[in-house]
Amino acid sequence: MDRLFGSDTHSISTAKDFDPVFATLPQLRASGLVVASDTFFATHSEQLADLTARHAMPAIHQSRDFTLAGGLMSYGGSFVESHRQAGVYIGRILKGDKPADLPVQQVTKVELLINLKTAKTLGVIFPLALSGRADQVIE
Repeated sequence: MDRLFGSDTHSISTAKDFDPVFATLPQLRASGLVVASDTFFATHSEQLADLTARHAMPAIHQSRDFTLAGGLMSYGGSFVESHRQAGVYIGRILKGDKPADLPVQQVTKVELLINLKTAKTLGVIFPLALSGRADQVIE
């Protein structure tokens, strides 16, 4: 499956495609990235964090793993809440509930993580009002 990267079309279908795409960012005059909420990108959070650091590119990702790996920031659904909900569903199914009878649920708690160490390296200054509201600040 191809994924689009940036406002111009850049096809990414394997992890090997990241390096050539990041190499084009200066020509695109990109000043930052928003990494789409996609399982492929989430599973490559560490590689993306490394590339954004190497190319001095501020980026936000939906996965907290990105920020924990050195990315600038993340904003997305709480994995803890998601796993808790999955555990409740598993318990209900093991007690005899039919999966088709269970209501669809969605994570309602979102988390903001900010990596101040990365921000300092990139020259990004977060307003106190934003960093003060973050669920986790990495220093």
